[in-house]
Amino acid sequence: MLRRLIQPISVAALAAALMGCFNSSEAVVEIYGSTMGSTYSIKWVADADSLPASEVKLQVDEMLEEFEEAASTWRPHSLLSRFNAAPAGTCEQMPQSILDLVTLAEELHEQSGGSFDITLGPLMRLWGFHGEAGPRVPDAAAIAAAMERTGQEFLHVSGQQLCKDRELELDISGLAAGYMVDRVAERLIAMGIESYMVELTGELRADGLKPGGLPWRIAVEEPRDESRVAQLVLPLRGYSVSTSGDYRNFFEQDGMRYSHTFDPVSGSPVLQDLAAVTVLHPSAAWADGLSTVLLVKGSEQGWDYAMEHDLAALFVIREGDGFVSRSTPGFKALQQGEE
Repeated sequence: MLRRLIQPISVAALAAALMGCFNSSEAVVEIYGSTMGSTYSIKWVADADSLPASEVKLQVDEMLEEFEEAASTWRPHSLLSRFNAAPAGTCEQMPQSILDLVTLAEELHEQSGGSFDITLGPLMRLWGFHGEAGPRVPDAAAIAAAMERTGQEFLHVSGQQLCKDRELELDISGLAAGYMVDRVAERLIAMGIESYMVELTGELRADGLKPGGLPWRIAVEEPRDESRVAQLVLPLRGYSVSTSGDYRNFFEQDGMRYSHTFDPVSGSPVLQDLAAVTVLHPSAAWADGLSTVLLVKGSEQGWDYAMEHDLAALFVIREGDGFVSRSTPGFKALQQGEE
């Protein structure tokens, strides 16, 4: 029996209910839009000198469109799609955004001992998480063949060029939303906006205070396959939050659950008791990547890694028919509003 469920994990999905109601004098402005196959939402505190919301939205939409033209793997003529289709030994000029993402991926790959890898596209497609083919468990020979086309170590940046020594296909979706959250936040700051909350496809960053002197608050979901329930509410000031888990994009076969999070070493989805990890970090891109690293490493090795690197992380672990949570000291401090 085969069962598949795909829904986006979003720490911001419940945030709207937590923002409260603002009267006209509080000047909280909000814009919405579409990006990366999903949506974005931006709130900020405006004053008399602030740019109109239409101008802010225009600039944000232009930024996001420019990024997708370069980095989308769903657009066949994007720079990244053309690079993916090129043969081994290719070096191509790339915009700074893609070079930044590859450099960050290399740092995560090295620091995590290989638990992060942006070249797993062939494996994702083989298992049915990308493309039109349905989900399936491939045989060992097919997995080995796909792994011959993966490997972060065969990808490198040289000046303004991106080079690959193997026939690789890059998938930067594990970092792209977080990266653009950071870029949008930087643009808002350049516009003179100091208090804001930026959410793109579930990745979120907030800073400053709302009218009334309170920080922005966001809800972290409880891991449930069929519904969305707030597990806890976090004040967020100067931090980003990212959650990775196996409860929104997976399939089941013969009693086994296979998630879309892959172990780069085995070439298979991670099979473990860790349901979700939430990471708080000043950078949304780093929070995005680190939540994946911890999920791949699992409840024990991931915990050790988080403690060793002093990460603010929340682990949600399956126990029987329910879940238990475990927070690092850094996460507890931020949850209580301490910095």
